[in-house]
This record gives sequence, structure tokens and C-alpha cells, in this order.
Amino acid sequence: MLSIHISEKNGEPRRLDFDKDEVTVGRGDDNDIVLPRTNVSKKHTRLVRRDGRLIVVDLKSTNGTFVNGQKLAAPQVIATGDLVSIGDFVIGLPDPPGPGGEPVATPRPPAAPITAKTAVPAKSSSAEAASADTGSMPRGAPKRLSALVEVKEKDPAQEARDRYARILKMVHDRLIEAMDLRRLDMERLGDQELWKRTETTVQGIIQKMEQRRDLPPDIDRERLMTDVLNEALGLGPLEEFLADDTVSEIMVNKASQIYVERKGRLHIVDRAFSSNEAVRHVIERIVAPIGRRIDESSPLVDARLKDGSRVNAIIPPLALKGPALTIRKFSRERLRVKDLVGFGSVTPQMCEFLETCVRVRRNMVISGGTGSGKTTLLNILSSFIPVEERIVTVEDAAELQLPQEHWVQLESRPANIEGKGQITIRDLVRNCLRMRPDRIVVGECRGGEALDMLQAMNTGHDGSLTTLHANSPRDALARLETMVLMSGMELPVRAIRDQVASAVNIIVQQSRFADGSRKVTYISEVSGMEGDIITLQDIFQFKQEGFDDEGRVEGRYIATGFVPRFYDDLQRRGIPVNMNIFRDDES
Repeated sequence: MLSIHISEKNGEPRRLDFDKDEVTVGRGDDNDIVLPRTNVSKKHTRLVRRDGRLIVVDLKSTNGTFVNGQKLAAPQVIATGDLVSIGDFVIGLPDPPGPGGEPVATPRPPAAPITAKTAVPAKSSSAEAASADTGSMPRGAPKRLSALVEVKEKDPAQEARDRYARILKMVHDRLIEAMDLRRLDMERLGDQELWKRTETTVQGIIQKMEQRRDLPPDIDRERLMTDVLNEALGLGPLEEFLADDTVSEIMVNKASQIYVERKGRLHIVDRAFSSNEAVRHVIERIVAPIGRRIDESSPLVDARLKDGSRVNAIIPPLALKGPALTIRKFSRERLRVKDLVGFGSVTPQMCEFLETCVRVRRNMVISGGTGSGKTTLLNILSSFIPVEERIVTVEDAAELQLPQEHWVQLESRPANIEGKGQITIRDLVRNCLRMRPDRIVVGECRGGEALDMLQAMNTGHDGSLTTLHANSPRDALARLETMVLMSGMELPVRAIRDQVASAVNIIVQQSRFADGSRKVTYISEVSGMEGDIITLQDIFQFKQEGFDDEGRVEGRYIATGFVPRFYDDLQRRGIPVNMNIFRDDES
């Protein structure tokens, strides 16, 4: 009889007993011990029991078999305490029982160092049977192993997610081996035929695993099949959350850790990818259709899904835990002004004022932090532009969805694999000035394009709109100054401020609060210069007054009583305007 302990890297060890003296180890299903990993050969290693000794034989594997950190060059006898490394797995012998039935460690000479990658913590047990139940490693394993791996108590929920991810990867690896999805001509097969063929293959794999008792009884078979299919042909566990209208953002920190945002709150979910490679493949599926790439030479990318949802991905060596993915979902239904009022983000009076600003061609900057709702508000304000006007939008990753037909949508392009062909936001802003636009809408100003945007606002392209990152209207002005300096033009600060003061008319400040709500906290007019300082006048603002019993922000919107200068001009020209919106008792 042959008995061993086996564990996967960072996994729980378990005991295997065989009623024969020779077993094979490998990736193929015809082995006695199946290790379904790509770094394990189909026929990797043979374990042979002869005259009470265990002999390890490497079967000309691609990555080799290691005993105590040394690559096996010939058959070798191993003793209790020796560790055999095969890919991501470690095999060891149980301690022999002593006179009283207790396992007794077998002394042996010091072994060559073993890397922490293959080491697992040793645990003791009162009897060999207890060792088998708990899945502990043999007591005779060298003490130095415990120094290589810090033993931590795992979060049970995270441990369950990791366990499910290992099973998912096992099925997925067998699917790839049975049906090479990377080489299948998907267009020739068609989506339905490919899905049907893959589903049949996965069913066969799961049935075979059940027969071999490789699948724990508590695993939901239907869920496992769905997850494998989604990972092989779709966006893996993300499919479920992309279809969920209550989810506004999806964040993949690593393969086994996914968070989603619902109603402004972050929640970890019980879904996981099978491996970091699976996350990488999903990222490639997202970026490839829009002509972008992600690899070690270009390890981060901005992209979008078919529905317009914004995607950011970053991979090693920049992401240390593995590929990370963030998806800000695009609303299936275009939000309107009444929706913002219903959310409590603005008041009807503020909406009326903003609509007037757009229609009379005020240049507007929407300022706010990450995730504060700037792009959503820009979409809504852009919808107020009259249909007869020509609109040109410029974005890094196209998100804007305008109802007007006379609309040209431009998107920047990263450099190719040779480092050539990059088209920046600034290039597009300069180009759109030659396209006879009535309105220019820049999705976000981040750098030198701010100078070109200000020049456009000052040279006949009134009514242009853009967004930028800042925490207050005053900070937005300082941010514009900084971005103009990033253009490379050596302009004096006074000249830059003159440009900003004459170009920008209205600043709308968006904020995201602790309860996840998003509100317009200021609407301010840039009223000119006093000395070297740009002057601002707040027209509307949100006053926070605390929190309710459920932790939601409480407060009220007020009108400051200040009437913007251009309203006087509109009245003199005979254009009807509602002056009541500036009275606080109406807000």
C-alpha cells in the first residue's frame, strides 16, 4: 500500500492512500493523481514503492520534478520529511507510527533550501487517522518550513471563495485541454454553436469529476457550469453584475476578490475568477474589439464595453496582486433632469438655471472628485444644446450619449506596440476647431488640452463644456492654471488667469458624500478679476446639516440671492427669464 500527503500552494494538505505500489502523477485524466494545471505535464512523475522505500521518477516532464528544492536528474529514494514539488503542488510522506501508534519523525540530514513558493506549514496530530482527517502535513517536516510561511487564520468567507476558485480553475483547465478555445474559429462557428459545444464539453467534465469524486458535494453544479461558460466565452463572474441594474460599479482587486457598489455602498461578493490568467483573458476580450492592447510594455488601459460602460484595467508588474479591473457601468436608460431632481442631486430651480446657461451659450466647467457624477451631469447638460447646432465631443474612452443627430464623436488613441500612432485629447481638441463646431464638449481635461479648450472658448466657440477633477470651485480655477502650465507654454500666471476669467462663465461643483449620494454642492459664476485674483460668486449651494438615523446626509439647497450678470443682459435683450429662482424662499 502506498500513502502520501499532497497539497496545492497555499492550500490545505490531504492524505491519499492507494492499494498498489506504483502510481503516476500528471495533468492527464489517465493518471492516478490528476493535477490539472498548465505547469504540470500530462505524464509528469511516477511514485514507486519498493522494499519499503518510496522512489520518485521524473517522466521527462517539461518543468521538472524537485525534491527538497533540487531538480530530479535520476530516480531518487525519498524519506519522511522530504518534499516533492510538482508544479504548484507539494507531495510528502506521512510519519511512520511508533510503538504507541503516535507518528514519529524520521531524522534525516539537512536538505537544500526550499522556496516559500512551495513550502506549506507543518501541523502535528495525535494519530495517523487524525492526520488524515485534518489534512495536516507530516510532523517530520523540517521546522524551517514554518519560518518560510506565516500562518494566518483565514476569513471563512474568503476561504470558501478561494476554494471555489480552485475548483473553477480545475474545470476550466480541463475545458481548455479538451477544447482549445484559444484556437477555435469563433466567427466560423457562430455564438450559438460555440456556446452549445462548450456547454456539452463542460457537462462531460463535471460528470467525470463526480464519478472520480473530485467534486465536493456542496458545490452547486448549475452555478459551476454557468461560471465556467461565462469565463470561457464571456466576462466570467462579471456577467452577473453587468446584468444587475442595482450595481453601479464593479471592482476586481484580484482573481478571488470582487467588490460591487450598490446605492453608493461597497460590498464584497461571493464570486471569483478561477485564476489571474482568467482575469487577464477577460481584460483582453474587452480591449481587443476597440483596437487597444494590454501587455507588459503597456500594462494599463482605459476602454469601454459595448453599452458604453467605462473600463480601467492594470496588470503586473504594476498590479502586485494580479490583474485589477474597474468597470463603471453605463446606465441602460439615459438619465434626465427629472431623475437628478428625484435623486436629490439638484433642485428644479437649479436645473432651470443650468438649462438656461446651456441655451444662451455660457462656457461651463463641471468640477468634482472621482465617482461624483461629473460625466452623468455633462451628459444631461449636453442634451440641452439645440438640435440645429453642430456638436463635437472629445473623450479618452467614449461615454457621452447625446440625443442630437448633428453630433461628431471623437476618441483618443494610445500608441501601438512600436510606440507610434498615439492621438491625444489635445490633438483632437486642436483638430475639432477645424471641423466648424458650434459646441465643443471635452469629456475631461487632464493636461495641456486645457489651454486649447480655453482658447476655443475665447475665440467664438461659446457654450462649450468640460469636466475636471477638483474639490471646490476655487480649486477648479487653480487646477485649470496648473493644466495650462502643463501645455509647455511659458505664460505668466496673470496671463493664464486672464484667459480663465474671460473663458469660463459657470463652475458646477459635484460632490459624493459618505452615504454614497451625489449632489451639486455649488453653482458659481466667474465674475472677473480683482487685481491678480479671479473672483467667484456662488449662486446656489448645498448646506449639509447632519445625518439621519440611517446615516443618510441631511441638508438643504439655498439660493444665495446673487443674480448672475448675464441674466441682466438677457432681460435687456427682451429674453424672458425667471428671476424667482434666485430667491431662497423658492428653493
